[in-house]
Amino acid sequence: MFKKLNERVKKLTLMDIKLVKLAVFFATIIVVKLFPQLLKIEYWILIVLMIVCSTKPFYNFWMKK
Repeated sequence: MFKKLNERVKKLTLMDIKLVKLAVFFATIIVVKLFPQLLKIEYWILIVLMIVCSTKPFYNFWMKK
């Protein structure tokens, strides 16, 4: 299944990826407007989550051969 998805992702252009990023951005705004208590999360927790979520893509992009 992941092999087929990877093949489909290779067909995406830079514009497609930017549009997906914008869609996720606007979806995030909707979630925050629905649950405003999410804005009260401490910044250090968000920084830790960002680092944890970005380690594998960072490794795959820069370190993996």
